[in-house]
Amino acid sequence: MNISGGEAIAKMLKNEGVEVVFGIPDGTYFGLITSLRKYGIKMITPRHEQCGVHAAGAYSRLTGKPGVCIASNGPGVAAALSGIAVENTEGHRVMFITSSRRPEIIYPNRGGSYQVFDHTGVIRPMAKYSEAVKSHDRIFEIVRQGFRKTYQGRPGVVHIDVPENIMNGKFKFNESDFKLPKEYRRVDPIEPSEEAVNKAAQMLTNARFPVVHAGMGVIHSQAFEELELIANLLQSPVTTSWAARGALCESNPLSVPLTALELNNELRCEADLILCLGSRIGETDWWGKAPYWANPNEQKMIQVDIDEEIIGRNKPVALGIYADVRVFLRRVYDKLKTMEDTININSRKEIYNTFVAKADKARAKLDEHLKDMDSPMNSAHIANIAHKVLPRKKVAVFDGGNTAVWGAFFYKCTNRASGISTPKMGMLGAGVGQALGAAAARPDETVYCMIGDGAFGYHPQEIETAVRNNMNITFIVLCDKQWGMVKINQQFNLKPLKTIMKKDFDETETVNTDFGEIKFDKVAEAMGAWGARVNSPATFEDALTKASQMKGCKVIHVDVDPLKHMWAPGLRAFKKMHEEPKGK
Repeated sequence: MNISGGEAIAKMLKNEGVEVVFGIPDGTYFGLITSLRKYGIKMITPRHEQCGVHAAGAYSRLTGKPGVCIASNGPGVAAALSGIAVENTEGHRVMFITSSRRPEIIYPNRGGSYQVFDHTGVIRPMAKYSEAVKSHDRIFEIVRQGFRKTYQGRPGVVHIDVPENIMNGKFKFNESDFKLPKEYRRVDPIEPSEEAVNKAAQMLTNARFPVVHAGMGVIHSQAFEELELIANLLQSPVTTSWAARGALCESNPLSVPLTALELNNELRCEADLILCLGSRIGETDWWGKAPYWANPNEQKMIQVDIDEEIIGRNKPVALGIYADVRVFLRRVYDKLKTMEDTININSRKEIYNTFVAKADKARAKLDEHLKDMDSPMNSAHIANIAHKVLPRKKVAVFDGGNTAVWGAFFYKCTNRASGISTPKMGMLGAGVGQALGAAAARPDETVYCMIGDGAFGYHPQEIETAVRNNMNITFIVLCDKQWGMVKINQQFNLKPLKTIMKKDFDETETVNTDFGEIKFDKVAEAMGAWGARVNSPATFEDALTKASQMKGCKVIHVDVDPLKHMWAPGLRAFKKMHEEPKGK
């Protein structure tokens, strides 16, 4: 067959089960984008390449499949770089396909070449894999290697760079060149050994009070049902990493919300055994160290991961298991069912119940914010009202500094893998693209993005993308007209006593932390979306209720109290997280 290199890639994507590609069309990969429709692959075009990468990352998180995005040579690739850095750091399975100029003037740059820079040289340190296709007969080798890498170890970004003359030129290929995934990469998940399963089951049975800690490995392996079965069988509370919220829905009493900061720490110290599933136990988990976790001589850990380099890296293990989390949980559940009568369930319930009261007390203290009905409104109401008004099956995206914190503390996760953010990078503006990806992944569910006015200012143009693609997204923009998290840090550094006493400074006493107003409801209307502006809990609830009854893109501009917004919950714990734990 005589087809373009781009069509060859499209056919390989089809064989891999790819259904959606995010990216901006360009002549340098015309052979690819014109072939996507032929193979039943939908192309969603954002207004900025960075948003396309974030959309692919969110799509991957919610489906368990690779998210695919594209960018054209030179400026298109440059625009996508921040997205590459974020999605790789966050650990999402993304394939990034780029075009480049003809081989005669690149790798190395001939000098003075138009729209040319070293794509692979720049991306390679930022991604799991980055390679250029140098000739048409190596397309299959390089693309296969890219897919192979997407499923090796911890998920991340892989990059394939294809020159325009290979992407668009036609070449003779054989049908036998197009192999099925099972013919060139592992398609079955990694199985734990029987010995490891038996030993883990015995340890979990014998433990006085085991606690499960779930990471992104649970979400990427789609191990939601298995995790719930194990937690219920063992009567073990489940904590999660910041990124893995939604691994166990918070409607389950054993799900310990991230917002109960002290409870998380106390449970992890009380546990004599930790079952760690797909988590690196990184800085936001206090590196697994005392005083936030028990000392290794008092607490054993079983760590399950598909990345061997993670096992025992930050916290010593009693049992390290190289396996897919979902398969491991299935195997160990089957084994535990045969040992169920020997598990001391009542004792574990008694221990856990002593902690639940503390969680209720912490929740009640937080909910004091909800009594504040002033205008401009207290930011606590936003996620709380969204939980009440919107359907149970919804995907929440949080973006911004203090906005993401308010969202996290007043959001209740009742849908699997929801509560999307960038907890490892804290990337402003990423939520807009993530909302696009969430809507593409779950078109029948409600998607809302709770985002600060600073963060939304990065990519408001994507309102039009949501309108054009008939995406059911509600952007809720919390407007305080300041870089709030930056401002409060400046205040503590400049005048700590005044900050504690008066909590606020005149704008002349901080450095460039205030900015002017953008009427985001009017911006929305200018792009064809529905817009509303509110400033109180009652008007917000009315607007959100109205928005929930419409299809398409909606934007609600919410005027929040700048001072109250700046003093978000958990700031002390967030600041302390940046210190190395000093336990015994």
